[in-house]
Amino acid sequence: MRVGSYDYKLFSRGDFSAFWALFTDNLVNLMVLAGICQFVFQMPAEIVYGRIIPGAAVAILAGVAVYVLLAKRAAAEHGREVTALPYGISTPVMFVYLFGVIGPIYWSTNDPVLAWQVGIGAGFLGGIVAALGAIIGPWLKKVTPRAGMLGTLCGIALVFIGSVPLATIFENPFIGFASMIIILWGMVGRFRLPFNIPAGLLALIIGTVVALLIGQSSISFEGVGFYPPLPYFGDLIAGIQHLFANPELFLVLVPVQIYNFIETMNNVESAEAAGDHYPVAACQITDGAGTMVGALFGSPFPTTAYIGHPAYKRMGAHSGYIIGVGLIIPLAAMFGFLAFLSNLIPVAAAAPVLVFVALSLITNTAHAVKVEHMAAVTIAMMPHVSAFLVVKWGSLMGALNATGAQDVLPLGSPELTAALMQQGAHYAGHLALSQGAILTGLIWGAIVASVIDGKFRIAAGFAFAAFVMASLGVIHSATLHLPEFGAVSLGYLIAAAFLVIYPIFHKEEAIVPEAEGLPRPQAAPGE
Repeated sequence: MRVGSYDYKLFSRGDFSAFWALFTDNLVNLMVLAGICQFVFQMPAEIVYGRIIPGAAVAILAGVAVYVLLAKRAAAEHGREVTALPYGISTPVMFVYLFGVIGPIYWSTNDPVLAWQVGIGAGFLGGIVAALGAIIGPWLKKVTPRAGMLGTLCGIALVFIGSVPLATIFENPFIGFASMIIILWGMVGRFRLPFNIPAGLLALIIGTVVALLIGQSSISFEGVGFYPPLPYFGDLIAGIQHLFANPELFLVLVPVQIYNFIETMNNVESAEAAGDHYPVAACQITDGAGTMVGALFGSPFPTTAYIGHPAYKRMGAHSGYIIGVGLIIPLAAMFGFLAFLSNLIPVAAAAPVLVFVALSLITNTAHAVKVEHMAAVTIAMMPHVSAFLVVKWGSLMGALNATGAQDVLPLGSPELTAALMQQGAHYAGHLALSQGAILTGLIWGAIVASVIDGKFRIAAGFAFAAFVMASLGVIHSATLHLPEFGAVSLGYLIAAAFLVIYPIFHKEEAIVPEAEGLPRPQAAPGE
């Protein structure tokens, strides 16, 4: 079919169900960040609901417009219907910005306005870093095995998008179970619900009704008003100036934005595995530009192409679902309805949608990679388990201090680390794995997949890249630094050398040919 001749339909019946799923995903993120900013960092409601939420809505609207155009172009190029990439606030990066940028400023100054200014300054500069990922993104996507890219996403999905919401459901079982069974019935099992009601919508309604009946939800119009999105040039400049006056914050900012553009690359690969092809460079520029626009209008939080495209494609969505989110979220933000919804809808009612997104991503990955590569997918997931453990250990220490526990050693102190080791909790190892987990997962997934295929030079290249990144503190370190050759970085160098040298001298048939498509030689009986 001639390029450009295909009449792409923006809306389909599947968009209605997909809209409620994506809307809920974005709503949960906005509810969480609003609550933390208002009640943990003591930001006034005027900043939270008058600046941050409208700014995030503008960023979402801008990104949605671009992704709809990309979907139309992809449909024209391939001559078939496609599902637009989902888009919104990046969940993992949101937490890094909250507790790695905004939190330290607030805790050191007790100035919530300055914390917000530094946040939007970090968001703007971070958007530039994310957009620069377009320079190397296409090349990275070409050389990185799919198992590595999708495996590290599965790790995020398993622990942060799936396990944490599932725990929320079990904390509020009356609400959570009522919503969860509807999601399992209508979105996982894909059975019909009465009157063809979308499962995501019905789950929110049932969960909210249950919460109202047991007194865990309320109808409050506090915060409802008119909050037009406005640019905040002066505050943005003040935040950027503070960042340059305190350059140690870049040690948090730069690695997390590297993570963000790699997350975009992985999500584009996830869409490709589901059958929809998008230009990774254009997507990375869009995410970076959307983050910069959001920062200018008051939101510190980076936006990205979301995890979960296969789930929305499975529903039969086109572009209507992101168009709906791109319209409803800004309207709700500008009129303060997000404050109303935050009071009305309990997190446990929305959490099952996130569990569904995690299930869909992991299931789709299992179908999108070779069976032999599931070992690579599995190892790519493991660093995220370590990241989860380290985050929760930190939360435990914070809770102990908050409740007045006496003589509590700081997490990471030699005495506590030794005591944890005696109890079988390998804190030092989990800490190293947690730092740069998405990159570590991608690298190890790529190494394992390449070794399985007998592509030893590619595996060595990833091991050497890990050596460079570890020596600079990009992975396995809390901060960037000048080259330091520690045990972990030298371990990667040894692995790279082995992968290059050993196959040269080991010419036996046990080595798998690197030519694409050749069968793996079988060992003789008894070997």
